[in-house]
Amino acid sequence: MRKKVRDRGIVIGTLPVGAKNCLTDVAGVRVGHVTLDEELSQDGAYACTGVTAILPHGGNLFQHKVTASSYILNGFGKTTGLVQVNELGVLESPIMLTNTFGVPAVTQGALRYMLDTNTAIGDSTGTINIVVGECNDSYLNAIRACPVTPEHAIEAIHIASEDVAAEGAVGAGKGMICFGYKGGIGSSSRIVTVEQEEVDYTVGCLVLSNFGHSTEFLADRYQIMSAQSESTLAPTDGSIIIVLATDAPLSSRQLSRVIKRCGIGLGRTGSHFSHGSGDIVIGFTTAHQIPHTSKQHLETRTQLREDHPIMNQLFTAAAEATEEAILNSLSQAQTTTGRDGHVVGAYHFDGK
Repeated sequence: MRKKVRDRGIVIGTLPVGAKNCLTDVAGVRVGHVTLDEELSQDGAYACTGVTAILPHGGNLFQHKVTASSYILNGFGKTTGLVQVNELGVLESPIMLTNTFGVPAVTQGALRYMLDTNTAIGDSTGTINIVVGECNDSYLNAIRACPVTPEHAIEAIHIASEDVAAEGAVGAGKGMICFGYKGGIGSSSRIVTVEQEEVDYTVGCLVLSNFGHSTEFLADRYQIMSAQSESTLAPTDGSIIIVLATDAPLSSRQLSRVIKRCGIGLGRTGSHFSHGSGDIVIGFTTAHQIPHTSKQHLETRTQLREDHPIMNQLFTAAAEATEEAILNSLSQAQTTTGRDGHVVGAYHFDGK
């Protein structure tokens, strides 16, 4: 049975983790996976892919938006919706993850879901901004067959819950490869405290890992040695999508500062943000719910002081949670067989 790295005795950083050590430690956040693992035809075409949905809260996301931002570490990616997220500083749809060629279908599915739950969109009010991130799973998945459908995206949204999110080769992570071994979905969380005021904030991270060669993985940093030889898979630039959630009251600009530190956690594992990698961070805070309409010309929000020590704790939390989430994507994933008989082995944590 696969398990998180903490269950193997590997402790990342100094900050305490949340009760679930997962993105859903941030109250209200929901995660849902739909996994495709099936033969498509007799000529070797095989679906080894899926969809992951992340919902900031359980209400109407269009009518009650959340403060958001994104940051591009390296832009070799095919995301949708990030231009408007950064322009307006809000998120008004689920964050959807899938494979590269699944982006159109998943965008369509998320759009259909949002239209069904908001009859005013495109009629008596404006349009909606759908956010989708992707990584290329074509070694294991028959990506040209485009097996992901809009219905898969809708299902992932419907089944999203506040439970501990499944990790490894599930949902969008089904066909992903990390450091030459089986990767995919990983998650972790951190708790930061304003001690003088006895106030806690939670930072949660979920990654879709699909990057790196086995020779780049800094295994010595974690005092681990793989029980098997180095992966023989050809080096690939790969990609990673990092989703960071928090309940700390941050402005969009402050959130941008925090999510930049996710790149530190990524780098600590051995990545150098390759030329052909889509290394993208999407962040949001649940502290504010911004109504879609209001008759008032002013709105008031609370935000943290920039020079308070809590900001440095949030920076640390973002780096630590990202690093541990990536390791969890390796630690939780199982050996997977995909198209044309391709096999990607799980990373064996020798002695742990």
